[in-house]
Order: sequence, then C-alpha cells, then structure tokens
Amino acid sequence: MSAVAVFDIGKTNVKLFATTADGAVLEELSAPNRVLDGPPYRHHDLAALEDWLLAGLADLGQRHSIEAIVACSHGSGGVLVGEDGALMPMIDYEQDPPADMAADYAAMAGSFRERGSALMLGSAHLARQMLWLERGWPDAFAGARAFLALPQYWAFRLCGVAAGEVTSLAAQSHLWSGADGAPTRLVADRGWARLLPPLRPAYETLGTLKPDWARRCGLSAETRVLCGIHDSSANFYRYQAAGLSDLTVVSTGTWIVALTDRTGIDLSEEAPGRSCNADVAGRPVPGMLTMGGREFAAVSGVERGPATSKALSRIVASRTVALPSFGADDGLFPGTARRGSIRGPLAGDPSVRFTLALLYAAMLANQCLRMLPASRTIVIDGGLVRDPLFGAILAALNPDARVLVNRDAHGTAAGAALLAGHKMRRGPAPLSVEMPDMSGLPDLLPYWSHWRDLCHPWSQAS
Repeated sequence: MSAVAVFDIGKTNVKLFATTADGAVLEELSAPNRVLDGPPYRHHDLAALEDWLLAGLADLGQRHSIEAIVACSHGSGGVLVGEDGALMPMIDYEQDPPADMAADYAAMAGSFRERGSALMLGSAHLARQMLWLERGWPDAFAGARAFLALPQYWAFRLCGVAAGEVTSLAAQSHLWSGADGAPTRLVADRGWARLLPPLRPAYETLGTLKPDWARRCGLSAETRVLCGIHDSSANFYRYQAAGLSDLTVVSTGTWIVALTDRTGIDLSEEAPGRSCNADVAGRPVPGMLTMGGREFAAVSGVERGPATSKALSRIVASRTVALPSFGADDGLFPGTARRGSIRGPLAGDPSVRFTLALLYAAMLANQCLRMLPASRTIVIDGGLVRDPLFGAILAALNPDARVLVNRDAHGTAAGAALLAGHKMRRGPAPLSVEMPDMSGLPDLLPYWSHWRDLCHPWSQAS
C-alpha cells in the first residue's frame, strides 16, 4: 500500500511520519530542531536537519512504499534562497532583531486587515525577517531568487521548484492579507514581489524527488513532492476533507488556536488574540489564539490529573477562579501579563489544583469561541482533550452547538497527508470523533459569567 511521508517542522522538534492515504499514522520519527547561536544571528541548523530528513526518508522507505512527500510547519519560518539552497541562515523566530529595525518595522507593518495578526515578539513575522536581511546583508538579499516559507523551502530542496502557498503566507507573515486574498502593501512598498514566487495550492505536486536524493533515500524517482501547508491549516483541512462545514476547530497545546469557516467578523478590526489565516482554497479563516497550554501549566504546577467531577463541583460551588495572565504575554486580556492570580476559598487546596487549571484553560478556550461567529459544529483536539472533562466543560458552555472531541494526537500530520489525495478524493475522508460525556457536571454557565465579570474590563465579548 502506498504511503505519504509528512515532514512536520515545529519550533522545538521535528517529526517525520509515514501515513496512509487516509492520514492514519503508520510510523513516526522525531528529533530536536537544533538552533545555533550564530553567527550572524541565532538560527536553525538547516544542513543538519536536511541530513536527518534524508536519513529518515531512507529509513521509512525500507518499510513503506512512499508515494508522496509533504512538509508542514509553524508560520514563523522562512528562508532566503538562491538557485539551489539557502543564501542566509534561517532566523530563529525568537531572536530579537536590532532595536531600531524593530521600531521601524512597527511603523511600516500596516493595518490589522493586512497583517492578519498582532505585532508579535522577536522575529515571528516573515516580513520582519526580510527587512532584517535586506538591511543587514543587502548583497545577499539583492541576489536572492526567492524568500520561501518553511514548507515551501523544503519542497524546493526536495524537488527544485520554488513556489508560494496561501496558508503559509497568511499565517502571521505580514506578506499576505488573508482577508483580501492579496499581497500586503508592504510587499509593494519594499519591492519584495520579485522574491515571492507564484502561488500554488498546498495539495499540488510541484515535481518529483531530485534523482540524486531519490537514489540516496532508496525511493522511487516518481515520488511526488507537494507544495506544503501551514500546520494549523493542515489540521483544519483534516475536518474539511471529512465533509464538515459551519465549523470551528479548537486545537490545544502550548497555544490554544481556534479557527472557523464562518464569516460575519470584521477582519479590519484588531482585537486581542484575533487572527486571520487561510484555508487550502485561499478563503479567509478567522481565528483566535492564546497561550492556554502555558497558562494551564502555570496553574497546575506539579499537580497531576486527571481532573474530577467532584473537584469541579467544589470549585464551581465555591466560585474559586484562576484569572489571567500568568505568563509574559497578555493573551486575550490586555494589561494582564504576569498578573495572574487564583482567588476563592479553594485557592490553596492542592487537591483541586489540576481540575482548576483545566477549568481555567477551558475558560480561555471558551473566550476564544465567544470572539468568533457561532458555528453549528465545534471540534476540540490536541493535548488538553486527553482529560475527558475538558471537552465536557466546553460542551456544557456551548449548548447550542454540536461539540465533538477528536483524541487523535496527529491532526497536523493527518491533514497534511490527506493533501496527497485531494484531487482524487470522491467522498469524505474518514474521521473518528466522539461526543463528550457531560454527566455529573455542575451548572457551568453562571460560573462562566462570574469569571468573565472578574476579567472585566479587558474582555468585551458578549
């Protein structure tokens, strides 16, 4: 049976999967995503990562008939390339650029409608990376062939074809307005259009694996290389491929990311946590994001689960609350960074701390939902759904929606793999979801209102 190889590039770790055409994971390899301190700045070790990728393809190819390769990644990685490879090292997006350049960038970045995200820290935006490279290494920048988002960089290395792709550019790059489906004015103002190759769909085959690489990996010379996709959009595509619509997906991990296919939101208006991504067809995908996983960890501390209905009932009855924000980021509530607190009679009770942390994370996820248009179906996935109460709490707080939980931990890989069969698919892709068990839950809506009142005046959603 033919398999799809998915190269999933995270900030901290990289993974290489062999999957079925339906997105089921057959095998997984992983490694740290190595960062070098410099020179000329802190950067990812692309050469070492390339060696690891090729060795991994050779390893998986011994046990699986790999028919296609697709890369997916976070939205803050980009590489300046020449005719064959990188001209400059790939900037670590947590690396701060020079202070004067950062200030200049803030003044030129444009409106929220163009940016589709807040101005984030470090070098999180591809446009900010491009400005740094242009100013710091003008000769390399002037001689470059393209600046490629990370999935398309790896496609370029694998098959030699340079391409742009909408989900990657619409993910906080500040090079593409997801709301308008067009490059931002910053691209024209800086003359960067020459470095952005024509857009190709995420699912399109750009070419076949380079002959020397195919021989090195022991793979067929006909192995297809797909254009590639942003990781959150890949996860969202998994549900689109399964035939779901009128949909909001809440993915949980270090970040809580909520994406919806619903319209009706003013994408010209900036709000805390608001974003605008794109789906594989280039349609705007309004979203919300907050570092809910880190907030959860800050509250739970050393306490371990599972959360219990008994502890939840005690917390709700006592109106004990965790309030934002414990981390250095304001998240959904401007002005709250490092002001997080736990209040109420059970604030010092370690026996309820894990359940309180899970409830707090669910409050943050529900705030994300309230900041988006209501949808008929809500799907929850990611790390927090390992605890059954997380999905149950969100279902109780959203009684007018069909709330489903997906416990598959490989959503990004599954969605990326499904791209390989996009043009041939004649029916919905298989999807295993379940409805959460809400039996034994207390009435959570009054608690939600109380929590929201305590978060005032930062939160303005109804």
